[in-house]
Amino acid sequence: MGSVSGSCNACGATGTALMKLSLGKDFFGRTYDRLSPSTDQSPKWYCENCSMQKNLQRDFRDILGEFDKLVAGQSSTLSSQEEFQRASLRLRELSAILGGAAGQSSFLTAADVTQLMGRMQTAAVRT
Repeated sequence: MGSVSGSCNACGATGTALMKLSLGKDFFGRTYDRLSPSTDQSPKWYCENCSMQKNLQRDFRDILGEFDKLVAGQSSTLSSQEEFQRASLRLRELSAILGGAAGQSSFLTAADVTQLMGRMQTAAVRT
């Protein structure tokens, strides 16, 4: 969904198309609806760059959440070696994107990604 009025809720850009995603799938393919009227009374609108950065943040949070479950001994999608490897690859992609991005992301830092990559590598070595 797009709009040309207002400004980006992240960087403040004006005069550009703004987007919000109400339905989608998370990194692990699970459906989410983060902007339904019952759960989000003040949706945020983002320019193209910030929308992409927000999607990177969502992938990072999905992976982090599943990893935290895994190390806590709970049921986790990352229990599958294939999903663990896919998540590790995505973190490397996020690191490369953040490292090559002009300007800093408002949503995610390269240091956060690097830290999670290290935690996952340590966990992989232990198993």
